[in-house]
Amino acid sequence: MSATDKTASAPDRAVVTRFAPSPTGFLHLGGARTALFNLLYARHHGGTFRLRIEDTDRARSTQPAIEAILNGMRWLGLDWDGEEVFQFARADRHAEVAHAMVASGHAYRCYLTQEELEAMRAAAQAAKQPLRVRSPWRDRTDHPADKPFVVRLRAPTEGATTIHDEVQGAVTVQNAELDDLVLLRSDGTPTYMLAVVVDDNDMGVTHVIRGDDHLNNAFRQLPIYRAMGWAEPVYAHIPLIHGSDGAKLSKRHGAVGIEAYRDDLGILPEALGNYLLRLGWGHGDDEIIAREDAIRWFDLDAVGKSASRFDLKKLEHLNGHYIRATDDERLAALVAEKLGFDHDDTRRSILLAAMPSLKPRAANINELTEATAFLFAARPLMVEDAARPLLDGDAPVLLARLHTALDAVHNWDTETTEAAVRSVAEEAGVKLGQVAQPLRVALTGRKTSPGIFDVLVLLGRDESLARIADHIPARGD
Repeated sequence: MSATDKTASAPDRAVVTRFAPSPTGFLHLGGARTALFNLLYARHHGGTFRLRIEDTDRARSTQPAIEAILNGMRWLGLDWDGEEVFQFARADRHAEVAHAMVASGHAYRCYLTQEELEAMRAAAQAAKQPLRVRSPWRDRTDHPADKPFVVRLRAPTEGATTIHDEVQGAVTVQNAELDDLVLLRSDGTPTYMLAVVVDDNDMGVTHVIRGDDHLNNAFRQLPIYRAMGWAEPVYAHIPLIHGSDGAKLSKRHGAVGIEAYRDDLGILPEALGNYLLRLGWGHGDDEIIAREDAIRWFDLDAVGKSASRFDLKKLEHLNGHYIRATDDERLAALVAEKLGFDHDDTRRSILLAAMPSLKPRAANINELTEATAFLFAARPLMVEDAARPLLDGDAPVLLARLHTALDAVHNWDTETTEAAVRSVAEEAGVKLGQVAQPLRVALTGRKTSPGIFDVLVLLGRDESLARIADHIPARGD
């Protein structure tokens, strides 16, 4: 295959994709979306989705970061096939390939010193050109026996290389722009560029789907495939995710670990997965897309070429939809976990009963958890500052009348309590809201809550009457 030929798509090979994060930090939005696209493409084509942990940077790779990546993927339902591969453990195999390339003439030993490299870098800067190393050792054979060396790729110098990217289209780079990249460092350890290609080949990866910040790397990596006579992958470089203002995604936009969306923002995994899917890929006007449908519909031709914009408000809106559609038992379990009620069956049953009333108003699990606070609050309730005025004026008199009317109710349900509250409003000659608002504050300490008759039933007769009584002045006051 010539340098300008289309990269081999290997139609006779079963599709194998991979996600290959570096465990130097959390699993972020861009990485999670890349993993999702790789998973969906593999599942759509009946193929295999693999996970490789690229832990060759030993100074920055940490076990907590590895666990964060694995846990984040499991939480999002990004289930990989087989065991995860750890790149560092394959260092001997990477070195073996580098030495084979030296033997075949596709790589060479380079004895440039740091001082010589710095001089080359300074000359490139002075000429306002990027540093492209073409070592004088490229064609020399008088190798010194006692000097350290690196192994460099003998990159092509003439012609051009064209990649027919599944997202970016045909992209061409002049080979003169490529440099002789380092394959093995002077201590014999492999570089990222070499390790990625060797691992992708050995794992049978047919499609490399990754961020378009790696597009330039593809041109530098292809010569390694060709030197070894390996089948080249199909490339698909996805535009990056930007903030809502169009700038590069940063922490102020939401560039935090996936666990922060779960723990700090209360986002459900299916909501985040759906949102990430729609960041750069679409299926008509569909916004709510189940994983099963995503697998049926996903292909690379629907991935856009422009950067996507992350919008937290849109994510929260989508999350609200998923909360309303989620099973009450699951929601009650999530709220119980946040409240520390995991093993309290009584309180869990109260939460379960409350979910139908609470979840329509919640945009995230945190809001849902906060909305349950009145159920377990100790008397006398703390009243929000904004709600205190609703207990002034005629409110104590109305609450006293409500207490009398509700005290006469024994078949305690939404219908009978509603009838009692309405009767008080009618007798007082006021609208229902003028009665319901002070009642809501007395029962919950807040201006907003689920329907007031649902609140009465959730609290129960005795607790409701006691909370109302707390706001009725004693006779003679």
